Amino acid sequence: MRKFPLICRIEWVGRQHKKLIHHWKVLRGDNVMIIRGKDRGETGTVKRVIRSQNRVIVEGKNLVKKHIKQGQGHEGGIFSVEAPLHVSNVQVLDPVTGKPCKVGVKYLEDGTKVRVSRGIGASGSIIPRPEILKIRSTPRPTTLGPKDTPMEFVLEKTYDAKTGMGMPDL
Repeated sequence: MRKFPLICRIEWVGRQHKKLIHHWKVLRGDNVMIIRGKDRGETGTVKRVIRSQNRVIVEGKNLVKKHIKQGQGHEGGIFSVEAPLHVSNVQVLDPVTGKPCKVGVKYLEDGTKVRVSRGIGASGSIIPRPEILKIRSTPRPTTLGPKDTPMEFVLEKTYDAKTGMGMPDL
């Protein structure tokens, strides 16, 4: 029996194991400040979250030179690309004070779950969900496909609660 709850998943990589974060506080589109590394103190937005490596890519930060060999359809050269940062090296910015803060979770009176700023000097205000997460990458289909149930079958009443008609004989 385990005394403490399992908060992260352990994945084996070669001979080492890596602890993966279960409950992510940093989301794609968040405004973050880099607190460690060569771009320390700079702010930017999270472009991509790599959950399998506990890393994030911040837009325009942590640039490294990449040597790319020429191939069919593209030419080679030396390019600057954004390298991933470990999630522990970035902190979400407080929307009121503009300073880095920890992220907590709180439930409002109506039951909705929101992120709030925590820590020393934090305002305790709600950190809004980024707008980019509300946009679907693949739009919902507007036309019925071959496996969709027609609407007249969906709206058809097949069970009457008062008479018990429509119940299968078991």
